[in-house]
Amino acid sequence: MADTQFDLIVIGGGPGGYVAAIRAAQLGLKTAVVEREHLGGICLNWGCIPTKALLRSSEIFHLIHRAKEFGLSADNVRFDVTKIVERSRKVAAQLSNGVRFLMKKNKVTVIEGEARLTSPTTVAVTGKAAGAYSAKNIIIATGARARALPGLEPDGKLVWSYREAMVPTAMPKSLLVIGSGAIGIEFASFYRTLGAEVTVVEVMDRILPVEDEEISALALKAFTKQGMKVITGASVEELVRGADHVTATVKTKDGKSQAIEVERVISAVGIVGNVENLGLEALGVKVERSHIVVNEWAETSVKGLYAIGDVAGPPWLAHKASHEGVIAVERLAGAKGLHPLDVTKIPGCTYCWPQVASVGLTEARARAAGREVKVGRFPYNANGKAIALGDTEGLIKTVFDAKTGELLGAHMIGAEVTELIQGYTIARTLETTEAELMHTVFPHPTLSEMMHEAVLDAYGKVVHV
Repeated sequence: MADTQFDLIVIGGGPGGYVAAIRAAQLGLKTAVVEREHLGGICLNWGCIPTKALLRSSEIFHLIHRAKEFGLSADNVRFDVTKIVERSRKVAAQLSNGVRFLMKKNKVTVIEGEARLTSPTTVAVTGKAAGAYSAKNIIIATGARARALPGLEPDGKLVWSYREAMVPTAMPKSLLVIGSGAIGIEFASFYRTLGAEVTVVEVMDRILPVEDEEISALALKAFTKQGMKVITGASVEELVRGADHVTATVKTKDGKSQAIEVERVISAVGIVGNVENLGLEALGVKVERSHIVVNEWAETSVKGLYAIGDVAGPPWLAHKASHEGVIAVERLAGAKGLHPLDVTKIPGCTYCWPQVASVGLTEARARAAGREVKVGRFPYNANGKAIALGDTEGLIKTVFDAKTGELLGAHMIGAEVTELIQGYTIARTLETTEAELMHTVFPHPTLSEMMHEAVLDAYGKVVHV
């Protein structure tokens, strides 16, 4: 007879859920994960990882077309979208299988099926491993799904969600992307780099609206240079679907409308938490705008119930979910020396071309909070390694508290900034001031030298510009 009693049950096997389960097992807790579809969740199977595999293919395609710049020749360069997708799916499958291995290695029980809470300590599962399971503590890590706006709902053929956009059977000649957040811009970048005519519509007055305004402006300039059409301060009012095309009515804030005909549309207008059919209402779990309300320790309004990841609200990032999972487990296990979640220390990355990354407060938010700030900047075109790489488009920007020297935020656009941002993230976690960053010796020649120069620039000591 299957074991049904545990110290901890985690509902959802995504990057929050499976990491929480592993950490719980490490602490000696008897742990189970309930997963209805794929271990690894959306991130490993339909999000973070397979999209990066797609973007890598487009990046290589772009670089091959620049071969002459590097003294190389490459003729008749083509791509096979079927094989690009096939590689992406193989990468996702490899990692999902890896998570299953980790579950087995850490002796975490995997319960296949759909979960519903019948009490704060009991889970009813339907599906392959149907039954009633109980635990002293339960972590809800059910994730989120794409938001569908009325009249703009994806149909899987002409209007795509991220799932269809990730597995095209043919390359569309023209594409409309609704929404310019990380998901929308990454798909816009992928398809544009492979030759599709791409139009992006953003309801806010600038693209990548959560980023620093200066970075958003540079991104717009880069995308426009690549031939991408961007319409901000506008909304898609209607989609008329034809046999193999879509006509979108786009309305700007000044009341003007235009019709745009494309082969395919990608809807990337945000997400909604997967809170339905979990039994939350009956237990009195507080839910606001499709997300479970939690405190800084991932605790819900019901004792013994925790929620992590996308279902617990923004920022909607895999690494935030994993970190929350560890916090929740260590909290319920009674570990010492814990630190609650501080969202200002969570980096955000967008893997478009050029890449965008940030951590902490933007300049505008810092000033709005009443901070007196010192701002430093360093351009890619003044960096030796960037020039050698042939990637001179970009900027590193730092924001410091003028009185204390605290690093309030860092904002980047350019080659490999999604790798560089961790340096400033560590600095924020260590509560580093400008003094420590200035005294740090950065290796040469590297892109990371620009991080040092951006700090020096904030204090009038920059060397190479």
